[in-house]
Amino acid sequence: MENLVDQLRQAFLGKHPVAFVVSWEEQRVRRALQHFSGRLLRDQQLAVVSWSCCEGFDDEPPEQRTLDPVHAVTRVVRGSEPKIFLLHDLPAFFDRPQVVRAVREAYGQLYGKERYLFFTAPELRTLPAMLEREVKVVDDGLPTDEELTRLIDSVRSGYGNQSLDEEGVRQLGFALKGLSLNQARHTLNRVFRTRGLSSDRIFAEVFKDKEDAVRKAGLLEFVPQKVELGQVGGLENLKEWLQRRQKLFSREAIAEGLPAPKGMLVMGMSGCGKSLAAKAVASLWQVPLFRLDMNLVSSGLFGSPEASFDRATRTAESLAPAVLWIDEIENSLGIDEGGVASSTGVFSSFLTWMQEKPPMIFVAATANRIAALPAEVIRKGRFDQVFFVDLPTPNERRDIFRIHLERNGADPDQFDLDVLAIASRGWNGAEIEQAVVSARVDAYSEGRPFVMSDVTRSTSSFVALSKTMHEQMKAIRSWAFGRATLASAEKYTEAERGALG
Repeated sequence: MENLVDQLRQAFLGKHPVAFVVSWEEQRVRRALQHFSGRLLRDQQLAVVSWSCCEGFDDEPPEQRTLDPVHAVTRVVRGSEPKIFLLHDLPAFFDRPQVVRAVREAYGQLYGKERYLFFTAPELRTLPAMLEREVKVVDDGLPTDEELTRLIDSVRSGYGNQSLDEEGVRQLGFALKGLSLNQARHTLNRVFRTRGLSSDRIFAEVFKDKEDAVRKAGLLEFVPQKVELGQVGGLENLKEWLQRRQKLFSREAIAEGLPAPKGMLVMGMSGCGKSLAAKAVASLWQVPLFRLDMNLVSSGLFGSPEASFDRATRTAESLAPAVLWIDEIENSLGIDEGGVASSTGVFSSFLTWMQEKPPMIFVAATANRIAALPAEVIRKGRFDQVFFVDLPTPNERRDIFRIHLERNGADPDQFDLDVLAIASRGWNGAEIEQAVVSARVDAYSEGRPFVMSDVTRSTSSFVALSKTMHEQMKAIRSWAFGRATLASAEKYTEAERGALG
């Protein structure tokens, strides 16, 4: 509330008679106004009077309720006793010219008096252009770190829950950022009433509420955290880069003046783990993952593509810290083979937003048609790093086989991983996964566990994408050389490179 109180102080010091408080939390605004009610006049405390279109003013008898917004503003203007008035959801009536006119007249008639008109609504876009010069805007914003910490301590003490240490409280407060105080309070009540929850379950409950917020807003999709960094085979350079920046994605690092990671662009071969790596970032950094659905942005269901993109990014910002995943960015931004965007408005908005976005949103973007990406997207300043994902090396294929064998309930030690790595030369990770799944399905149909021979038989029937699209992949590899950082620490041997072409 400190930010809200400070903004209200500036409004009172400037003697603004009319102010628009952008806030989801009406009681929070009322408490902040009451903070000033005894400080504006030396010998008198100003009453804070609330109004709504359902209940009228809270200082008038029920039989004389003022429900019409024009009459409500008129009553504020005609009185003489010093008071602070708080009119809830008044902007919902700004489609009526009489209401807008009444507010404009209130500005002129209240100026210089100790009588103030405040009104609230959750979003600023409801303010008509005709009122921009007269109305002071106060943006409540989201709870501060200190407010969230106090809320956590208050709620958990009420349930006698002392299972969280100081570091646990800090991490929980970080996870709650992006929620309003009311939303955070509901989440904490649910968490602390359920005794014995592990820290992972607590974070899962917090992310569930952020998922609800995203679902209501549309355009973004909440992606459950099911991918750990260890489930990504190979890509050691990329994984080390993420681990080194994990501590930078924190409020402590920002407070020390360190730049928070802005994002990464992972481009390269199809099926080689680009999307998997994007998903693993959120699990590693313990923040929610949201996927931006550019089809919805362009659909017109939420207004123009530019307005929809703005709404999507504002939603993501309000729920920070978070990872925003943009899959196949060249298609998402409508970029053709010549590097020209079909929707220049959205493309321009994206570039500007990447440059100016707040620090606690990390963008994880992937691309397949990397030659189609214009220089404006891949230059430094948009993304912190651009990685190229090549086909996995022999050792990486061993790791990928091990991961998928374990995931399918098999013991990797019972399989000759060296033989499988050789048999899968030129394969991508998705093809290796499908070979293991296919072997398991075949064995299951015969009523037995799958074994090494099932996997080798499965590999012999596959035609790798690197053979089907040999020329395209060669062109991708040639373009990326010298333009992007290799995601893999291991390089191909000359023999392996020669076999791939």
